[in-house]
Amino acid sequence: MELEKDIERYLAARIAALGGNAYKWVSPAHLGVADRIVVLPGGVVWFVEVKAAKGRLSPLQKLFAADMARLGQQYACVWSKEDVDKWMLDLQSILPTHPTAPKI
Repeated sequence: MELEKDIERYLAARIAALGGNAYKWVSPAHLGVADRIVVLPGGVVWFVEVKAAKGRLSPLQKLFAADMARLGQQYACVWSKEDVDKWMLDLQSILPTHPTAPKI
């Protein structure tokens, strides 16, 4: 059985391979936030909750997911490395082919 921390590491590595970052997110003042904020080229941002196969979303995590939907934000929950791979396939289809970074 895959551990949550292993799935999280796998997610971070897959995102890095796309040129993005999967920031670990902890918000003491707001319990239930997603585990990772995934930032990808082209301004694509996702809030990603990572769970092990037997894990469950807490009521606060469900509330956070609903709040992200209400605010029009991208949210995903992955339960295994296979889920990460499936999500990444969907994600790659919407990523810009030639992202451009703003000049600073």
